Amino acid sequence: MRSTQGTSVERDRRRLADARASGRLSTLRVFASVSGPGWLQSAVTLGGGSLAGALYLGVLGGYTLLWLQLVAITAGMIMLSTIAYVALSSSEPPFQAINRHINPALGWGWAIATLVANMVWCLPQFSLTTAAVQQNLLPGVLGQDSSLGDMGGKIVICAILLIISISVVWTYNREGHGRRIFDTALKTMVAVVVLCFFGVVVKLAATGNGLPWAEIASGFVPNLRQWSSPAEGLVPLIEAIPPEFRAFWTDRIVDMQQDVMIGAAASAVGINMTFLLPYSMLARGWDRDFRGAAVFDLFTGMVIPFLLVTSCVVIASANQFHTQAEPSLLEQSGPGEADRPPAALLAAYDGFIASRLQHELGPTTFTNLDDDDRRALAAALPAAERRLAATLVARDASHLSASLSPLIGNSTANVAFGIGVVGMGLSSIIALMLISGFVVSEVGGFPHGGTAYRWACLLPAVGVLGPFVWSGRTQFWIAVPTAIFGMMLLPIAYFTFLLMLNSERVLGSDRPSGARRVVWNLLAGASTIAASTAAGAMIWKNGRWYGVAAVAVFAAIVAVAELSKKSRRSSV
Repeated sequence: MRSTQGTSVERDRRRLADARASGRLSTLRVFASVSGPGWLQSAVTLGGGSLAGALYLGVLGGYTLLWLQLVAITAGMIMLSTIAYVALSSSEPPFQAINRHINPALGWGWAIATLVANMVWCLPQFSLTTAAVQQNLLPGVLGQDSSLGDMGGKIVICAILLIISISVVWTYNREGHGRRIFDTALKTMVAVVVLCFFGVVVKLAATGNGLPWAEIASGFVPNLRQWSSPAEGLVPLIEAIPPEFRAFWTDRIVDMQQDVMIGAAASAVGINMTFLLPYSMLARGWDRDFRGAAVFDLFTGMVIPFLLVTSCVVIASANQFHTQAEPSLLEQSGPGEADRPPAALLAAYDGFIASRLQHELGPTTFTNLDDDDRRALAAALPAAERRLAATLVARDASHLSASLSPLIGNSTANVAFGIGVVGMGLSSIIALMLISGFVVSEVGGFPHGGTAYRWACLLPAVGVLGPFVWSGRTQFWIAVPTAIFGMMLLPIAYFTFLLMLNSERVLGSDRPSGARRVVWNLLAGASTIAASTAAGAMIWKNGRWYGVAAVAVFAAIVAVAELSKKSRRSSV
C-alpha cells in the first residue's frame, strides 16, 4: 500500500517538514489542510447510534448524563491515537502485523467482527434516515400519507441513499480530484450535522427562560451511581407509586438506563472504526511522518464534532422530555379514536403496562386474559404508574422536533432535525461501505480500489432492509441494541492494539519506552479495561451462560493459535 503513494503524499510530506521548521502554528495549519481520516471517523461515530443514545440519555437522565459521552469519546480518542501510532510506525499493515507477530486468531477475529458489526450497524442508518425524510423533511412527498404511500416512499428514499453512497465511496481510492471530492463531501456533511443541532440549542437558549447552564455544566461531572440507580429527576415519579410496585419500576428504569448508557458509549467508538482508521490513513500513503497529523485530525475531525452534536441532542431532549409524560398517551380514551397516539409510542406504552400487569398477576394469568380484561386492568392502574410509563416511552427525532416546534418554530425544528439526521445517516452509510471494502480487500489480498473492493463496499447495503423490517416501531430504538452488539466486540480490537503497542516485533525502535511507555499503557489499559467491563456486563445481561461460553470458545481459539505460533517458532 505504501509503495503506491502518489505525488500528493510526497507534497504533503514536504509541507509538513517545512511547517515544523517554521513553528507550531504553521504545523497546525498544514495538519488541518491534510486532514481527512479523522473526519471519516466522525462520519461513523456521528451516526444513528450517537443520535439515539443522546436522545435517550436526555429522556432518562436529563442533563445528569452529559458526562457519559465525554468520557466515552475521551477513551476512544486514547485508543484510536494508539492505533494510529501503531499503524503509522509499523512496516506492515495492521491485519498482517497482528497475524504474524501477535496472534492470528485475534487478527481474524478483529476483521470478522468488524465486518459483522458493519452489516448490523448499517440497519439503523437506513432506518433512521428514511424516518427523517418521511417524518421531518418530505412527509407530503415521500411520507406515509403521500401518493407513493409508506412502502413506495421508503423504496425511493433507500434507492437514492444507495446511489449517493456508492457513488461517493467509489471515488475514495482515486488520487487527486476524486479524493478531494470525497473529503469535501464528508466534511460538509459533518459540518451540516453540527450546525443543525448546535443551532437548535442556541435557539432554545434564546427562547423563553433559556437553559439552566449551571445544571448543564454539572451534568459533565461523572456520576457512576447512575449505573444502578434511577436518575434523580425520576425519583419523585417513582415515590408517587404505591410502595409494593416501586421496585418493579425502579428495576425497569435501571435496566433501560444501563442499555442506553452502554449503547451511547459504544456509539462513540465502535470496532469498525478501529479498522477504518489505520487503513484510511495507509490508503493515503501516510506513515510515521504523519503521526502528529493523525492525532490532530482525530481531535478536530472526530472528538469536537461528536461532543458538540451529542451534547446538543442531550440538552434538547432533556429540556423537552425528561420527567415529562407524553400527553397523547395520557389523554387516549380507547381504540378507534381519531386522535390516538402515534403507533410507535402506543406500542411502547402498552409494553410497559403489560409488563407491570404480568409482574402483579403472573405471566400465565395475564396470558389467559382477553383484550377487554387487559384494557380494564390497565385503565385501573394508579395514575402515577400510567404517568411514569408515558414518561419512559422511547421518542425519536420526529417527536423531539414536534415538541420543540412551539419554541423554535415548526419549520426550523423539522428542517434542523431532518437535515441533521439525514447527514448523520448518509455519512455513516458511506463510511460503513468503505470499511467493508477495506476489510475484504485486506483479508483477501485484493488491491484497494479494485473490483473486489468495489463489490465488498456493497455488503452493508443489507442495511436497506432496516426501514422495512423495523416498520411500525420507534425507528430510533433499533440503534440502541445495535450499539450494544458493537460494544460486545470492541475489546477484541482494544486488547489487540494494546499488545501491539508493547511489541518490539511490530514497532521496533518506535516502541514507546521509559515514562512515556508507562503513561501510554496506563491510559490505553484503562480504556481497554473500561470497554471490557462494559462488554462483559452486556454479554452477561443479554446472553448469560451462552455469552460466557462464546467468550470462552474465542479465548480457547486464541490460546490454541498462540501455542501453535510458539511451536512453529521453536521448530525453526
